[in-house]
Amino acid sequence: MTTAAKQTPLHAAHVASGARMVDFAGWDMPVNYGSQIEEHHAVRRDAGMFDVSHMLALDLAGPDATHWLRRLLANDVAKLKESGKALYSCMLNPNGGVIDDLIVYRFSEADYRIVVNAGTADKDVAWMRQQIASTGVNVTLQARRDLAMIAVQGPRAIQRATAALPELSTASGIPAPFSGARVGDLLIARTGYTGEDGLEIAVPAARAEAMWNALAASGVKPCGLGARDTLRLEAGMNLYGQDMDDTVSPLDAGLSWTVDLKDEARDFVGRTALAARPATQRLLGLILEDKGVLRSHMKVFTAAGEGETTSGSFSPTLEKSIAFARVPLGSKAGEDVEVEVRGKRLRARTVKLPFVRNGKPLV
Repeated sequence: MTTAAKQTPLHAAHVASGARMVDFAGWDMPVNYGSQIEEHHAVRRDAGMFDVSHMLALDLAGPDATHWLRRLLANDVAKLKESGKALYSCMLNPNGGVIDDLIVYRFSEADYRIVVNAGTADKDVAWMRQQIASTGVNVTLQARRDLAMIAVQGPRAIQRATAALPELSTASGIPAPFSGARVGDLLIARTGYTGEDGLEIAVPAARAEAMWNALAASGVKPCGLGARDTLRLEAGMNLYGQDMDDTVSPLDAGLSWTVDLKDEARDFVGRTALAARPATQRLLGLILEDKGVLRSHMKVFTAAGEGETTSGSFSPTLEKSIAFARVPLGSKAGEDVEVEVRGKRLRARTVKLPFVRNGKPLV
C-alpha cells in the first residue's frame, strides 16, 4: 500500500488555481500552473512566489545552542554577530558526507531558527536529536509543522510584497540581505533559492492562504517546482540528493566555501574525515554547444579525465541547455568537453558558476 502524499496548508489554493500537482519528497506539490517558462521569466523579470511549506523549520533554544551548532555544522555560526543574520551550511556525517544543506538564523546565543530540506527532514531531526542526546547539551529542538512558508522572489518581489503585506512596512519588516526578522507572528527572511532578491516568509498555517491570495492580488505570480529548479540551476545552487548526498564530500560538490576550518580547536562532525580525504573533484557549469538537452548522470569527458553531470535542464534565460558537472580537479572553466547524450558525444563548454545572477547572464 502506498502512503498518501502530504499536503501543505496551501494545497487547496494550488488546486483552485489549476496547478499540475506531483509527488515531491512525499508531498503533493505544484510543478507548474500552466507555463513553466513564463513562471521562470516572471521571477527573473518581475516577481513570483513558491510554496515551500514542505521544508521544515526547527527552533533551537537553550544556553548551549551556539556551542552545539559549532560542533554540528561544517560552517561556523560564531560568524553570526548580529541578531537575525543567516548562515548557509552543510551538516556532515562522520565520514564527511552531506546529511543535508540548510540555513540557520541566529537571534541570540541561545535562540536559532534552522530550515532543512523536505526530503531529509525526518532524517535530519533524528540525527540532531541523537547528537543532543550523545553530547548532553542543554538545548531544546522544536519542529514547527504549524508553519507554512512562502518564497517571494524577483527584482520586484519586495515592492509587490510590501504592497500586499502590512507587516513589511514596519521598521524591521524588510531585513538586510541574508538576514531574518521576527515581525509579529511572522519570520521574514531576505533569502532565496533563485539568484534573485526576495523574501522567504514563515507564517502560521492558518494565515497562509490569505497571504498567498494577497500576494497574488498584488501581481506576484504563483510558480511551481519546475521553475524553481531551472532558476536554482541558473543561479548555481545545489540540490540535495542530486548535486550532493551523504556519500559526497562538500569539497567535491562545489561547497568548500561552506566549510570553515579557521578555528583549529572547533571539532565539527566530519572534520577529521575531510582532512583525511582532500578534494579529488570540482563542480563546474556546462553549456551545451550542440543540439540536445543535458540531464543528470551523463558522462562528461574532459582533458583531465571523466566526470558526470549532477543536474541539467534547458535554461530559459540563456536559451541553451546547461548542467552542473562533477569533474576531475584538474578541469578548468573555459574548456571544451564532450557529454554523452543518448549514446552520442556532444560538444559542451565548461564555465564558472553561476550562469545567471540578478537577472543577468554571467557566461
